[in-house]
Amino acid sequence: MTTTYPGASSTSVQGYVTQPLQAQIAQAEGIDYMTSESSLGKSLITVNLKLDYPTDKALTEILSLVQQVKYRLPAGTQDPSILKSTSQSPILYVSFSSDRLATQQISDYVSRVVKPTFSTVDGVSKVDLLGQSDFAMRIWLNPTKLAAFGLTAADVQTAIQGNNSVSAAGKLKADYIEIDINAHTDASSVEEFKKMVLKAENGQLIHLEDVATIELGANTYDSRVLFNGTSSITTAISNTSTSNPLTVVEGLYEVLPAITDTLPLGLNAEVVYDSTKFIDSSIKEVTKTLIEAALIVIIIILAFLGSMRAMVIPLITIPLSLIGSLFLMMSMGFSINLLTLLAMVLAISLVVDDAIVVVENTFRHLEEGAAPVQAAIESAREIAGSVIAMTITLAAVYAPIGFMGGSPESCLLSLHSLLQVQYLSPVLLR
Repeated sequence: MTTTYPGASSTSVQGYVTQPLQAQIAQAEGIDYMTSESSLGKSLITVNLKLDYPTDKALTEILSLVQQVKYRLPAGTQDPSILKSTSQSPILYVSFSSDRLATQQISDYVSRVVKPTFSTVDGVSKVDLLGQSDFAMRIWLNPTKLAAFGLTAADVQTAIQGNNSVSAAGKLKADYIEIDINAHTDASSVEEFKKMVLKAENGQLIHLEDVATIELGANTYDSRVLFNGTSSITTAISNTSTSNPLTVVEGLYEVLPAITDTLPLGLNAEVVYDSTKFIDSSIKEVTKTLIEAALIVIIIILAFLGSMRAMVIPLITIPLSLIGSLFLMMSMGFSINLLTLLAMVLAISLVVDDAIVVVENTFRHLEEGAAPVQAAIESAREIAGSVIAMTITLAAVYAPIGFMGGSPESCLLSLHSLLQVQYLSPVLLR
């Protein structure tokens, strides 16, 4: 929640805005913890909800509580702005820079044209503009000149509000004609602001330019974004919590050429960060690991067992184990993300290891004269405990690497491989 108190110091914002709002919001249910930040003219309160607590219910209750405390806020405080966020990190950053256009011109174009275009892509939740600097009329008062004419800053503010307003004058109607009336009651240029009358004294008009310096500048100079040493406006694009980042980024890349082809002369666009590259790398790593595992299985089994049928068992076990584990992961609420992909990369080696151990032991029983079915049963009975213990041990070692992401998938894959090998061995080794 953001609340603006123009001109107030951070101490005043903390005491008169942040604390009353924070004390009131704390009464809402479902809050895990709150953080607040008070700066010059601005109060920011962040409310973090408990896991799985309904956000719409919490938002409604917070809005109701804020309405009850609004009367206690100082005069001049703007209404609090409440925004619901899922804490999704931006998935794509696109920078717009120019060595010809001013930052305000870039910001104006990006906010009017680029931002709405990106927002239309399916799965995009919000588009933030970093370094945004919109056009604003800057009036720098001279205290000495104000005192000389007997004026104060409040007098200047009153004069500007009275001479710069938008009014609806209506329209003129006749039997066969209708004319819209535009009263032009607002100032729209630097010259019009300069000639604005503040005071009439002894037949002399005191204009705004007599006590201030007026220029068309930016609404804020507090922040600035540089790209390759040039001022730029960077769009930070976030996706919704239920969307697929790969699909969303693909849609953004599809509309990007249409944006770059219509950019004003001298304005350049460049993708500076794409988070899906790491996801693509993880998917490629899984594919690479599968291929490497298949090659290693072929070489090792042919070298030590010399049986083509024994070689087929682990090769079939790997995809079957992956499919079965993905089904169980979906049933248990796991998603395909960087952690689960890392777990698969680590667990595939366990699948191959366990499959080779079980096949080798089954092969030994066959050489001793046991029937295929009996050989598979005896082999699994002898080493099942050892295989499971080895899998759990290795999964526990790998788990810290994947921040506890490797353990469930590793165990699922290895247990599946054990079952698949036990089932396939009597068929393929017969």
